[in-house]
Amino acid sequence: MLKLDRLLKKIVAYSPDANISLISKAYHFTEEAHCQQLRKEGKPYFDHPFSVALILADMHMDCKTIVAGFLHDTVEDTETTVVDIEEIFGEDVAFMVKSLTKLKAMEFKTREETQAENFRRMFIAMAEDVRVVLIKFADRLHNMRTLEFMPDAKQKTIAAETLDIYAPLANRLGMGWLKSEFEDLGFKYLHPELYEELYKKVEAKKELREAFIRNLAATIEDKAEQHTIPARVSGRVKNLFGIFQKMQTQRISFEEVNDVLGLRIVTLTKAHCYMILGLIHSLWVPVPGRFKDYVAMPKSNMYQSLHTTVLGPNGERVEFQIRTEEMHLIAEKGIAAHWLYKEKEKEKKIDEKDSTYMDWLKSMVHLQRDSDDAREFLEMFKGEVLSDVVFVFTPAGDIKELQVGSTPVDFAYAIHTQVGNKCSGARVNGRIVPLKYQLQNGDTIEILTSPSHTPNRDWLTFAVTHKAKNRIRHWIKTEQMKQGVVLGSNLLESAFIKNGIKVSTLKSKKMQEITESFNFKTVDELLYSVGFGKITPKQVVQRISPETKEETSFIPKIHKPTTKQGGGIHITGIDNLLYATAKCCYPVPGDKIIGFITKGKGVTIHRQECHNSQRLSLDEARLVTLTWNSETTSTTTARIYVETIDKPGILASLSNVISTFNINLSHLEAKTAQDKHAHFTFTLEVSDKTQLTNLTNKILSSDGVIKVSR
Repeated sequence: MLKLDRLLKKIVAYSPDANISLISKAYHFTEEAHCQQLRKEGKPYFDHPFSVALILADMHMDCKTIVAGFLHDTVEDTETTVVDIEEIFGEDVAFMVKSLTKLKAMEFKTREETQAENFRRMFIAMAEDVRVVLIKFADRLHNMRTLEFMPDAKQKTIAAETLDIYAPLANRLGMGWLKSEFEDLGFKYLHPELYEELYKKVEAKKELREAFIRNLAATIEDKAEQHTIPARVSGRVKNLFGIFQKMQTQRISFEEVNDVLGLRIVTLTKAHCYMILGLIHSLWVPVPGRFKDYVAMPKSNMYQSLHTTVLGPNGERVEFQIRTEEMHLIAEKGIAAHWLYKEKEKEKKIDEKDSTYMDWLKSMVHLQRDSDDAREFLEMFKGEVLSDVVFVFTPAGDIKELQVGSTPVDFAYAIHTQVGNKCSGARVNGRIVPLKYQLQNGDTIEILTSPSHTPNRDWLTFAVTHKAKNRIRHWIKTEQMKQGVVLGSNLLESAFIKNGIKVSTLKSKKMQEITESFNFKTVDELLYSVGFGKITPKQVVQRISPETKEETSFIPKIHKPTTKQGGGIHITGIDNLLYATAKCCYPVPGDKIIGFITKGKGVTIHRQECHNSQRLSLDEARLVTLTWNSETTSTTTARIYVETIDKPGILASLSNVISTFNINLSHLEAKTAQDKHAHFTFTLEVSDKTQLTNLTNKILSSDGVIKVSR
């Protein structure tokens, strides 16, 4: 009973009204359930759930969470069921245990798949009750503390997962002490020799370091007392993994790491924090560029402190962290410091900081829903939590934290999905900037929107945040689905008319039967597949009328006009999201064109005289005739080939001709052949065929030009 008394004493110290009887019941229930089981090290298995409960008590968690910590392995490893747990310990505890059990009940082909799917499920469970991940943290921490009893290969696998996933997640949820311990334990088992070497070097100067810290702490406390400022000073050494990372990234030796030491000063108010900062800078010279104000601009995990690095009494660099008692609690315990539960009620009491954590958790859940691949989601998470950040402002003065390299598009989607979708431009610090502009610390961004504006596929080439990328992809996918349905419907309508099938069949019950015969749930899914060339109109016709003979040659004409406005080429009947211009012939408005439905890609547009279009014409079921939208006002890409006599000034002469037509030259390639002829490839942005023809005629009439072709 000594173990139970130790746990209860710890809980009562921070929660005098705790439900002690519930904790005691869970203790005895778990001890009995695991009584015949042993751990790898030969100790009773009960030591593990008891240690998990102790860690949760160290986090100052509520009684129900500690009870779930006791029971987290019972459903998987004993005869106990979730129903049993609900009857004895209640619905809340049963939910947490069930969620934790689900995280383990998975079988995948590879360890990477298992890890990724486990992680995805953990986020889903966390969004419903964040206490699930805190129990998982405690479970992982005790397993890491006893990892020495596992086989070497297993040690490295678990250690790598802890460093890659658990440490960053603990940091993102504001649990600094846990992040540091996860990192050092992971480092210990992944790189045991390096760990041991660093450990000995740090320990070798322990006494000197402690004396140094005492002297500095006394100096600061005396100075603060003179100014009647409350201050509690403690010293710390950068965690071993942090030292190792610095050595790796800066390619330096341990002896060259000059900020191993740090002092933490805890005071009462924000005002005191800034006063103490002034005292420190009056005592020692601050290192330029090493001051960070996380009090005015908290990190996304709600961490707040003033950071400054100074040159100490002997010229060594020392980092100070200055914070209030509340900031210190948040810095150490993170979300565990805020997640308060009423012992006798189901209601959850969430303050503003809790809401910040939950907003982030929900955003990650939205990310995993947008991703079909669990491994892709895992990479998204790593990108979100491991990247450096910039702090920028809204016009109202609100702070937004974004990944380094973020653009106005990323900022727009960080505000709201609809702001991103309607983003037409941006002002940064009052100046219009391109949407690909990379935001800098302190920038104030105003997003310009237009009701008619929509996302551009090109945004994916410069957007940085996963939220922005996923929202852009989602919009494109949705629009492609809509346009694919329209295109598929038109293709089938033409095929039905050609084969004597009533067009009304598209809206009949028969069409639903045909849809199901292709293993689709809805008619729209079938139409989309036809539009994207995954299924041909001929296949659908033969399902409706099996006796249909081989079709005679026909090229269905797309006749439903599009009214969508925006950049790019507009072709009657299809949206610009559903087509791509062929790179072999670069068609422009005014050219006679033909479309070829490419599987999974929509329609590829060729000039009719293109040599590839003649080859593709053999597959008639995938051809569509197209006409240019006469209302098109935007430019499109064209390419011309110019052969000239190789002489000085010829390129300048050709460039001058192009500039007189007010045509943008986007790319140029030049080479000289053995026959002393120069060959130029110009990639241009033109309005239509007439402009291009006028340009080529003008170039052809220029001195030294031998040939111009497309």
